[in-house]
Amino acid sequence: MIRVACYIDGFNLYHAIDDISRASRGADNYLKWVDLQKLMQVFTDPKAHTITSIKYFSAYADWLPDQVARHRLYVAALRVNGVEPILGRFKEKEIYCKRCKAHFWGHEEKESDVNLATHLMNDAHMDTFDQAFVVSRDSDLSCPIRMVRDNFPKKKVKIIAPPNRRHSKELWALASMRATISDEHLEISLLPQTIVDGSGRKICDRPPEYDPPA
Repeated sequence: MIRVACYIDGFNLYHAIDDISRASRGADNYLKWVDLQKLMQVFTDPKAHTITSIKYFSAYADWLPDQVARHRLYVAALRVNGVEPILGRFKEKEIYCKRCKAHFWGHEEKESDVNLATHLMNDAHMDTFDQAFVVSRDSDLSCPIRMVRDNFPKKKVKIIAPPNRRHSKELWALASMRATISDEHLEISLLPQTIVDGSGRKICDRPPEYDPPA
């Protein structure tokens, strides 16, 4: 069996799905409650592949309490389904607006891309996969992917682009294999309303904001 390790850029995927939701005026918000285990299985052949790990890289936007509450529920649901969340952080940063010539304070997400790159390289070195599935369009990942390809020529890297967004030309050029997540892939990969662990203990319920249409 071909061993597959999956590396998911959480914010890349989330914002792509959020764009779908905005375009539908919130009607597709339920797609955010996506089961990453099921989603990655869409791109495998069960007769040939076995998924050894799925790592989800993200961070909590702590200054937005409602969003963080939903995000924490989602991370809890992912953990139950065998996904390993690896969380970075946000850093407060002074930003200059060229248009209005003013300075203001904002937040910049830190560590997620570095965490993804580090885990990808370390897992290649530890020989935990034959194929790596990278869900992102962040061209900053070009360097670690190139290093995996150069230093471990037998290993393949599949770039999976988030839905309804152009892929990164840099990542696309480095990929051994390429794919794009579609709306239909998300539709068939949703988490259930109630999340329970292996012993049947309830972990959480789906946030009402992510309830699908009746």
